Amino acid sequence: MSRIVKAGLIQAACTHPGRTEPSVIREAMLEKHLTMIAEAAGKGVEVLCLQELFTGPYFPAEQDARWYATTEQVPDGPTTQMMCEVAREHGMVLIIPVYEVTIDGVYYNTAAVIDADGKFLGKYRKSHIPHCEPGFWEKFYFRPGNLGYPVFETAVGKIGVSICYDRHFPEGARALGLNGAEIVFNPSATVAGLSEHLWKLEQPAHCVANGYFLGAINRVGVEEPWKIGEFYGQSYFCDPRGQFLAQASRDSDELVVADLNLDEIREVRDVWQFYRDRRPDSYGDLVAP
Repeated sequence: MSRIVKAGLIQAACTHPGRTEPSVIREAMLEKHLTMIAEAAGKGVEVLCLQELFTGPYFPAEQDARWYATTEQVPDGPTTQMMCEVAREHGMVLIIPVYEVTIDGVYYNTAAVIDADGKFLGKYRKSHIPHCEPGFWEKFYFRPGNLGYPVFETAVGKIGVSICYDRHFPEGARALGLNGAEIVFNPSATVAGLSEHLWKLEQPAHCVANGYFLGAINRVGVEEPWKIGEFYGQSYFCDPRGQFLAQASRDSDELVVADLNLDEIREVRDVWQFYRDRRPDSYGDLVAP
Protein backbone atom coordinates (compact mmCIF):
# COMPACT_ATOMS: atom_id res chain seq x y z
CA MET A 1 0.00 0.00 0.00
CA SER A 2 1.29 3.46 -0.90
CA ARG A 3 2.67 5.69 1.84
CA ILE A 4 0.71 8.84 1.03
CA VAL A 5 1.10 11.78 3.40
CA LYS A 6 -1.15 14.84 3.23
CA ALA A 7 1.18 17.76 3.89
CA GLY A 8 0.52 21.47 4.32
CA LEU A 9 2.25 24.86 4.33
CA ILE A 10 0.99 28.20 5.67
CA GLN A 11 2.02 31.50 4.10
CA ALA A 12 0.67 34.65 5.74
CA ALA A 13 1.11 38.41 5.88
CA CYS A 14 2.02 40.29 9.03
CA THR A 15 -0.61 43.05 9.05
CA HIS A 16 0.69 44.99 12.06
CA PRO A 17 3.38 47.67 11.60
CA GLY A 18 6.76 46.75 12.99
CA ARG A 19 6.55 49.61 15.49
CA THR A 20 3.54 48.02 17.13
CA GLU A 21 4.25 46.45 20.52
CA PRO A 22 5.73 42.99 19.70
CA SER A 23 3.40 41.23 22.15
CA VAL A 24 0.39 42.64 20.26
CA ILE A 25 1.80 41.43 16.94
CA ARG A 26 2.48 38.01 18.45
CA GLU A 27 -1.08 37.57 19.67
CA ALA A 28 -2.50 38.60 16.29
CA MET A 29 -0.21 36.25 14.37
CA LEU A 30 -0.93 33.37 16.74
CA GLU A 31 -4.67 33.89 16.30
CA LYS A 32 -4.29 33.95 12.51
CA HIS A 33 -2.18 30.80 12.44
CA LEU A 34 -4.32 28.86 14.89
CA THR A 35 -7.30 29.49 12.59
CA MET A 36 -5.33 28.28 9.58
CA ILE A 37 -4.02 25.23 11.48
CA ALA A 38 -7.61 24.30 12.28
CA GLU A 39 -8.47 24.72 8.60
CA ALA A 40 -5.60 22.37 7.71
CA ALA A 41 -6.84 19.82 10.21
CA GLY A 42 -10.29 20.01 8.62
CA LYS A 43 -8.70 19.13 5.29
CA GLY A 44 -6.95 16.09 6.73
CA VAL A 45 -3.44 17.55 6.78
CA GLU A 46 -1.06 15.24 8.67
CA VAL A 47 2.08 17.39 8.71
CA LEU A 48 2.14 21.19 8.60
CA CYS A 49 4.92 23.78 8.51
CA LEU A 50 4.64 27.49 9.36
CA GLN A 51 6.75 30.32 7.93
CA GLU A 52 10.03 31.64 9.30
CA LEU A 53 9.62 33.71 12.50
CA PHE A 54 5.87 33.22 12.18
CA THR A 55 4.83 35.11 15.34
CA GLY A 56 5.91 38.50 14.02
CA PRO A 57 7.22 40.59 11.17
CA TYR A 58 10.57 39.92 9.56
CA PHE A 59 12.31 42.17 12.10
CA PRO A 60 15.89 41.66 10.75
CA ALA A 61 14.91 44.38 8.27
CA GLU A 62 16.35 46.67 10.97
CA GLN A 63 18.98 46.37 13.70
CA ASP A 64 17.21 47.06 16.97
CA ALA A 65 17.93 45.26 20.25
CA ARG A 66 14.29 45.56 21.33
CA TRP A 67 13.53 42.41 19.30
CA TYR A 68 15.77 40.39 21.61
CA ALA A 69 12.91 40.52 24.10
CA THR A 70 10.79 38.38 21.75
CA THR A 71 13.04 35.35 22.19
CA GLU A 72 11.83 32.27 24.05
CA GLN A 73 13.15 28.90 25.04
CA VAL A 74 12.61 25.78 22.94
CA PRO A 75 10.88 23.58 23.99
CA ASP A 76 9.98 25.21 27.31
CA GLY A 77 8.78 28.54 25.92
CA PRO A 78 5.11 29.47 25.49
CA THR A 79 4.88 29.03 21.70
CA THR A 80 6.37 25.54 21.57
CA GLN A 81 4.33 24.44 24.57
CA MET A 82 1.13 25.79 23.02
CA MET A 83 1.86 24.09 19.72
CA CYS A 84 2.49 20.77 21.45
CA GLU A 85 -1.11 20.99 22.67
CA VAL A 86 -2.33 22.01 19.21
CA ALA A 87 -0.48 19.10 17.58
CA ARG A 88 -2.01 16.66 20.06
CA GLU A 89 -5.50 18.14 19.58
CA HIS A 90 -5.37 17.76 15.80
CA GLY A 91 -3.19 14.65 15.61
CA MET A 92 -0.84 16.57 13.32
CA VAL A 93 2.95 16.82 13.02
CA LEU A 94 3.95 20.51 13.28
CA ILE A 95 7.11 22.41 12.31
CA ILE A 96 7.15 25.66 14.28
CA PRO A 97 9.78 28.37 13.51
CA VAL A 98 10.55 30.63 16.50
CA TYR A 99 13.21 33.00 17.85
CA GLU A 100 15.10 30.96 20.45
CA VAL A 101 17.14 31.99 23.48
CA THR A 102 19.53 29.60 25.24
CA ILE A 103 21.27 31.98 27.66
CA ASP A 104 21.06 35.77 27.71
CA GLY A 105 22.72 37.13 24.59
CA VAL A 106 22.75 33.83 22.67
CA TYR A 107 19.88 33.62 20.21
CA TYR A 108 19.02 31.31 17.30
CA ASN A 109 16.63 31.19 14.37
CA THR A 110 15.04 27.85 15.23
CA ALA A 111 12.33 25.43 14.11
CA ALA A 112 10.73 23.09 16.66
CA VAL A 113 9.48 19.72 15.41
CA ILE A 114 6.45 18.29 17.23
CA ASP A 115 4.98 14.85 16.61
CA ALA A 116 1.29 14.11 16.08
CA ASP A 117 0.89 13.02 19.71
CA GLY A 118 2.17 16.41 20.92
CA LYS A 119 5.63 15.18 21.81
CA PHE A 120 8.51 17.59 21.19
CA LEU A 121 10.99 15.68 19.01
CA GLY A 122 13.77 18.21 18.66
CA LYS A 123 14.82 21.33 16.84
CA TYR A 124 16.87 22.65 13.97
CA ARG A 125 18.84 25.90 14.21
CA LYS A 126 19.45 27.89 11.03
CA SER A 127 23.01 27.20 9.91
CA HIS A 128 23.72 29.91 7.34
CA ILE A 129 23.15 33.48 8.51
CA PRO A 130 22.98 36.32 5.93
CA HIS A 131 23.91 39.93 6.59
CA CYS A 132 23.32 42.10 3.55
CA GLU A 133 21.21 44.71 1.76
CA PRO A 134 18.36 45.54 1.34
CA GLY A 135 17.56 44.62 4.95
CA PHE A 136 18.66 41.15 5.98
CA TRP A 137 20.66 42.04 9.09
CA GLU A 138 20.52 38.57 10.62
CA LYS A 139 23.95 38.39 12.22
CA PHE A 140 22.71 41.11 14.59
CA TYR A 141 20.07 38.66 15.86
CA PHE A 142 21.16 35.06 15.31
CA ARG A 143 24.11 32.88 16.17
CA PRO A 144 24.81 30.23 13.48
CA GLY A 145 23.15 26.92 14.25
CA ASN A 146 25.19 24.27 16.06
CA LEU A 147 22.95 21.18 15.87
CA GLY A 148 23.97 19.97 12.41
CA TYR A 149 21.27 18.73 10.04
CA PRO A 150 19.03 16.47 12.13
CA VAL A 151 16.25 14.31 10.71
CA PHE A 152 13.26 13.53 12.91
CA GLU A 153 11.29 10.28 13.00
CA THR A 154 7.65 11.40 13.02
CA ALA A 155 4.27 9.75 12.68
CA VAL A 156 4.27 10.56 8.96
CA GLY A 157 7.89 9.82 8.06
CA LYS A 158 11.39 11.24 8.35
CA ILE A 159 11.37 15.05 8.44
CA GLY A 160 14.27 17.44 7.88
CA VAL A 161 14.31 21.23 8.13
CA SER A 162 16.32 24.02 6.58
CA ILE A 163 15.51 27.71 7.10
CA CYS A 164 15.43 30.42 4.42
CA TYR A 165 19.04 31.30 3.44
CA ASP A 166 20.05 27.65 4.03
CA ARG A 167 18.32 26.84 0.74
CA HIS A 168 21.21 28.37 -1.22
CA PHE A 169 23.68 25.78 0.11
CA PRO A 170 23.60 22.32 -1.52
CA GLU A 171 25.84 20.89 1.20
CA GLY A 172 23.07 21.18 3.79
CA ALA A 173 20.49 19.78 1.38
CA ARG A 174 22.73 16.75 0.77
CA ALA A 175 23.37 16.29 4.49
CA LEU A 176 19.63 16.07 5.13
CA GLY A 177 19.30 13.43 2.41
CA LEU A 178 22.21 11.41 3.78
CA ASN A 179 20.63 11.61 7.23
CA GLY A 180 17.50 9.96 5.83
CA ALA A 181 15.07 12.83 5.20
CA GLU A 182 11.97 11.94 3.18
CA ILE A 183 10.39 15.39 3.42
CA VAL A 184 12.35 18.61 3.92
CA PHE A 185 10.64 21.86 4.93
CA ASN A 186 12.17 25.28 4.25
CA PRO A 187 10.31 28.12 6.01
CA SER A 188 11.49 31.43 4.57
CA ALA A 189 11.06 35.20 4.40
CA THR A 190 12.35 36.52 1.10
CA VAL A 191 11.48 39.53 -1.05
CA ALA A 192 11.16 40.12 -4.77
CA GLY A 193 14.41 40.75 -6.62
CA LEU A 194 17.38 38.45 -7.03
CA SER A 195 15.95 35.64 -4.89
CA GLU A 196 12.68 35.32 -6.80
CA HIS A 197 14.49 34.04 -9.88
CA LEU A 198 16.08 31.32 -7.75
CA TRP A 199 12.98 30.45 -5.73
CA LYS A 200 11.76 27.80 -8.18
CA LEU A 201 15.20 26.64 -9.31
CA GLU A 202 17.35 25.76 -6.31
CA GLN A 203 14.98 23.72 -4.17
CA PRO A 204 13.51 21.57 -6.97
CA ALA A 205 17.15 20.89 -7.87
CA HIS A 206 17.79 19.79 -4.27
CA CYS A 207 14.85 17.38 -4.62
CA VAL A 208 16.32 15.90 -7.80
CA ALA A 209 19.87 15.66 -6.43
CA ASN A 210 18.72 14.04 -3.19
CA GLY A 211 15.53 12.19 -4.05
CA TYR A 212 13.14 13.63 -1.47
CA PHE A 213 10.04 15.82 -1.21
CA LEU A 214 10.30 19.47 -0.21
CA GLY A 215 7.91 22.12 1.07
CA ALA A 216 9.07 25.73 0.59
CA ILE A 217 7.28 28.60 2.36
CA ASN A 218 7.47 32.35 1.87
CA ARG A 219 5.40 35.02 3.58
CA VAL A 220 3.42 37.66 1.66
CA GLY A 221 2.95 41.43 1.68
CA VAL A 222 5.04 44.54 2.35
CA GLU A 223 5.89 45.06 6.00
CA GLU A 224 5.84 48.49 7.62
CA PRO A 225 7.77 50.57 8.37
CA TRP A 226 10.78 49.04 6.63
CA LYS A 227 9.35 48.38 3.14
CA ILE A 228 12.42 46.36 2.13
CA GLY A 229 10.38 44.76 -0.66
CA GLU A 230 7.42 42.53 -1.37
CA PHE A 231 7.37 39.09 0.23
CA TYR A 232 6.17 37.24 -2.83
CA GLY A 233 4.58 34.08 -1.41
CA GLN A 234 4.47 31.29 -4.00
CA SER A 235 4.94 28.60 -1.36
CA TYR A 236 5.04 25.15 -2.94
CA PHE A 237 5.58 21.42 -2.68
CA CYS A 238 8.00 19.64 -4.99
CA ASP A 239 8.53 15.91 -5.56
CA PRO A 240 11.78 13.90 -5.96
CA ARG A 241 11.66 14.43 -9.72
CA GLY A 242 11.66 18.21 -9.26
CA GLN A 243 8.01 18.54 -10.29
CA PHE A 244 5.68 21.01 -8.59
CA LEU A 245 2.74 19.38 -6.81
CA ALA A 246 0.98 22.47 -5.43
CA GLN A 247 1.71 26.18 -5.31
CA ALA A 248 0.26 29.25 -3.59
CA SER A 249 -0.38 32.74 -4.96
CA ARG A 250 2.14 35.54 -4.49
CA ASP A 251 -0.05 37.97 -2.56
CA SER A 252 -2.52 36.36 -0.13
CA ASP A 253 -2.70 34.30 3.05
CA GLU A 254 -2.96 30.73 1.91
CA LEU A 255 -2.88 27.11 3.01
CA VAL A 256 -1.05 24.88 0.51
CA VAL A 257 -1.93 21.18 0.62
CA ALA A 258 -0.45 18.28 -1.35
CA ASP A 259 -0.47 14.49 -1.21
CA LEU A 260 3.09 13.16 -1.03
CA ASN A 261 3.56 9.53 -2.05
CA LEU A 262 6.70 8.58 -0.16
CA ASP A 263 7.05 5.37 -2.18
CA GLU A 264 8.21 7.58 -5.06
CA ILE A 265 11.47 8.21 -3.20
CA ARG A 266 12.70 4.66 -3.74
CA GLU A 267 11.39 4.61 -7.31
CA VAL A 268 13.38 7.73 -8.16
CA ARG A 269 16.53 6.67 -6.33
CA ASP A 270 16.51 3.28 -8.05
CA VAL A 271 16.67 5.11 -11.38
CA TRP A 272 18.99 7.98 -10.48
CA GLN A 273 21.71 6.35 -8.37
CA PHE A 274 23.23 9.56 -7.06
CA TYR A 275 23.86 8.14 -3.59
CA ARG A 276 25.54 5.03 -4.99
CA ASP A 277 27.72 6.98 -7.39
CA ARG A 278 28.77 9.90 -5.20
CA ARG A 279 32.50 10.16 -4.39
CA PRO A 280 32.97 11.45 -0.83
CA ASP A 281 36.64 10.39 -1.01
CA SER A 282 37.20 13.13 -3.58
CA TYR A 283 35.29 15.94 -1.84
CA GLY A 284 37.73 16.90 0.92
CA ASP A 285 38.40 20.35 -0.51
CA LEU A 286 34.70 21.23 -0.10
CA VAL A 287 35.07 21.45 3.67
CA ALA A 288 38.47 23.14 3.74
CA PRO A 289 38.51 26.67 5.32
